[in-house]
This record gives sequence, structure tokens and C-alpha cells, in this order.
Amino acid sequence: MSKDFSWDSAAEIAQAVASGQASAAAVVDDALARIGKLNPQLNAFTAVTADRARAKAKAIDASPDKKALPLAGVPFAVKNLFDVSGLPTVAGSKINRTHPAATQDQPLIARLEAAGAVLVGALNMGEYAYDFTGENVHDGPSRNPHDLTRMTGGSSGGSGSAVGGGLVQIALGSDTNGSIRVPSSLCGIFGLKPTYGRLTRARSFPFVASLDHLGPFARSARDLALAYDVMQGPDAEDPVCAQRAAEPTLPLLERGLDGLRIATAGGYFRKGASPEALEALDRIAKAAGARAEIEIPEAARARAAAYVITTVEGAALHIGRLRKQGNDFDPAVRDRFIAGAMVPGTLVVQAQKFRRWYREQVLKLFERYDAILVPATPCTAPKLGQVNFTLDGVDMPVRANMGLYTQPISFIGLPVATVPVPLSPLPIGVQVIAAPWREDVALRIAHALERMGAATAPRPNL
Repeated sequence: MSKDFSWDSAAEIAQAVASGQASAAAVVDDALARIGKLNPQLNAFTAVTADRARAKAKAIDASPDKKALPLAGVPFAVKNLFDVSGLPTVAGSKINRTHPAATQDQPLIARLEAAGAVLVGALNMGEYAYDFTGENVHDGPSRNPHDLTRMTGGSSGGSGSAVGGGLVQIALGSDTNGSIRVPSSLCGIFGLKPTYGRLTRARSFPFVASLDHLGPFARSARDLALAYDVMQGPDAEDPVCAQRAAEPTLPLLERGLDGLRIATAGGYFRKGASPEALEALDRIAKAAGARAEIEIPEAARARAAAYVITTVEGAALHIGRLRKQGNDFDPAVRDRFIAGAMVPGTLVVQAQKFRRWYREQVLKLFERYDAILVPATPCTAPKLGQVNFTLDGVDMPVRANMGLYTQPISFIGLPVATVPVPLSPLPIGVQVIAAPWREDVALRIAHALERMGAATAPRPNL
């Protein structure tokens, strides 16, 4: 009987493959079998690259240098807006399915594979990344591994489902307004939205160029750092990632919380939050030794400005498709883009001016604190098809408001690690926000919280 590698960490798998205790072929076959068994329930994958994965695993097993591969044999998958050689980059849409297949992999895929990781497929997502639910009208909804009747969150819903369900150790997603952090929270896993410009976005389908980030999901903070580190580095194909040198975080994890000044944000970030969100935040704040509760100024206005920029830039990108193939869009996505096309230019100018002011105010907080803790989502995973949820006694649309606490942060490009808190019956996440380019701080805190048992990725009953 073959070993079940599903719940081994990426670090454990890489060590076993490098030492010869396990073969990459066996690890990949186990992952493909689990995908075959569970994907019909989870609907996380839209394409499985089995032949490619087996060929890669065979090459790793034959390599004399596999001991030098930090991710030797580790299965991973990517949101289907990443270019994958041989597949069309569908970005969750119907329209893109007729596009030619990509001829090159997105650079982060290439960097992971150079470190020994093995791509096993492409993952479900909200259409054109304009989604917080994980419900795709063309491919069906990705399903939450902790309750198949509930949402994964979006737009990287397949990524959250695949990692949370044990189908892969690592997945990649994108985050414009919260699309890594929301699925991480609802699916009970770790996620990292790096600083804007840290990881290359070249050869991925864009949503809002001035807000788009790419980043990893994993079931442990160490695996998150391991994947993140091998993906770092400049890339001339992405102008905002052209110069920044790699800054390894993995060696810094063991420093723990010593010397770190940590605060929680109140005001906007507590108002309306569910009891579960507040319980998780308070539990993490206590474990982290948070010193104070502060207020992030004008967070509500920051979210409003983020919405203006999102809808206008998104509409500008898709205006040609809206004119020619409007009926092929998810109606909810189409209508939001059409609304964006009608936003007056004066509002966009005001939003960008405010953005600069807001960034200056938030950066002043990091003169006093190294990290700020806030909820990742206002509640645990809603039911599939649920239209509204209640915040502070007011019914709010799910699709628009699951990013209530994430949008004011990605709006100015700060690095964030989402940590899972295993409440019963459903997990929920907390954001660990650091200063620009200080992913090491966010990951150190995430790792320390995991070692304490305060942040843990629970296993689902699948």
C-alpha cells in the first residue's frame, strides 16, 4: 500500500525525496489520486496536468542534484489566470477558452519548478478575478473543504480549496482586493499577499494593474516562506518588479516574536465584525502579545477609493470584450464592469490623491509598530448561493463585502500574512500586516503563532 503524502508538509516531502526515503513519482501519484478522488466534491481544479507532472517527477528522481532542490517533489497548482504552457489562460472566463494555449509558463511557476516543485494543474477562480465568493458560473463553485455547502471565498477559491483539502501542499493565487486573504480565511489555511511589486506578475492575466499581487497558499507558515523565498527576484517583464532583490525569509522564522512591537487595529476593523471574527482576532492578539489597540485613519474611505480604482481600471481592461461579447460574461461581473465604465474621471483623480495621503498616514504607524493585526473576513464561510450576510444588524451583499477588511490594506500594497484560527465548526483568519518589504516580519509572527498553537490549519473531514 502506497504512503499517503497528503498531509505531509512541503518541507517534509522535499526532505524525504532528497534523501531517497520517498520518490517524487510516488508523491505525485498520490497527489493525482487524491485530486481524482476529491476534486469531484471540491471542484478546485479546472485542468490537471498529469502527464507533465509525472514527467517532471521522473526527472527529479533521476537527478543527481535533488538534494539541492528545496521543494523536491512537492505538488503545487496555480489559479487559472497564470500562464501554463499548453493550456489557455482562461482567468475563470468563458471568453478566454477560445484563446491559444500559452507557450511559456508564468515565471513564478518556472521558479518553483526550478526548486523541484511539480505542477499538477490549474485551479478554479472567480471570473476575471472580480469576485469574493469562489462561485464561477462557467465552471461551478469551488467548495469549502470544511463544509461542502459553503463558499471558499474568492477570487482564488480553487487555490484555497485545493490546499485546505489536502490536494496539494502549495498553491498560487492573486490578490487585488483580498483574493488570497479571503480564501485563506474561509478555508482555514495560511496565505501571503506580498508587498506590491515583490513577486513578478508577468504572463498572468491582469485585473487591476495598480493593485494586483501574486502570492502563495500553504498549510504552514514554514511552507509559505519556503515557497515565497524561491519565487522572489527581479523580472524585467513586470515593470514594478524590475529591481527588487530577493530577501530570504526562511532563515529568520526562528527569531519568533522577540523585539517585535505588535498592535491590533480597532474602529473600522472591529465595527460589524462577527463574534467569530472578533474571537479569532482577540485570540491571536493575546498570543502575539499585542501591546495596544490603534486606529487606522480613514479606512472606510480607503475601501471606497479602492472600489473606484478597481472598477474603473477593470472596466478599461475589458471594454472591448464588453462591447463584443457582453453576453458571455457572468452577468454580475459584467454589470460591475459596465458601472465602472461610467464612473466620472474626477472621482478617479480624487481616489488616487486620497491613496497617496492614506499611504503616508498608515506608514507613520509603522514607525511605532512592526505589525498590525486585523480580521481577514467579517465572518466565517457563507453558504453557497447566499446573497447577504448580517453585519452589525445590517444585511450586506456577500459578493461585495467579504473584502471589507482586506481592501484598505491591498489599496496601498502592504505585505500581509493571513493566519488560520481553527474555531468550531468553521475556521476564520486574521491578517498580520507589516511595513512595505517586511514580509519577514509577517512570516515570523505567523510561524510563532503556529508554534504556539494559536494559528493552525485544521484538517477537513473529507
